[in-house]
Amino acid sequence: MSSEEKTMRIVRNLDRGAIEGKLAEIRKAAQSSNLAELASMLNGVEGMPRGQIETRVTNALKWLADKPQHQGLIAQLELVEMNLPNLK
Repeated sequence: MSSEEKTMRIVRNLDRGAIEGKLAEIRKAAQSSNLAELASMLNGVEGMPRGQIETRVTNALKWLADKPQHQGLIAQLELVEMNLPNLK
């Protein structure tokens, strides 16, 4: 394994607060990377129903699909996506 490769720990027990916190982190990272469109997709997700958050995450992943240089953001969104069933 090269020093540039990182292993992401798979966490499947994030609750709503952790999911919303992770989305806020991703939004801030998108803003600092000048990805305003991505950041806007993740704006205001706090308190949204699960279906709306799921739509936002899916759209964000589709938007990033042809941007492999942002693999870190993709991985974080995929982690959130895996935890969406935990939203109550």
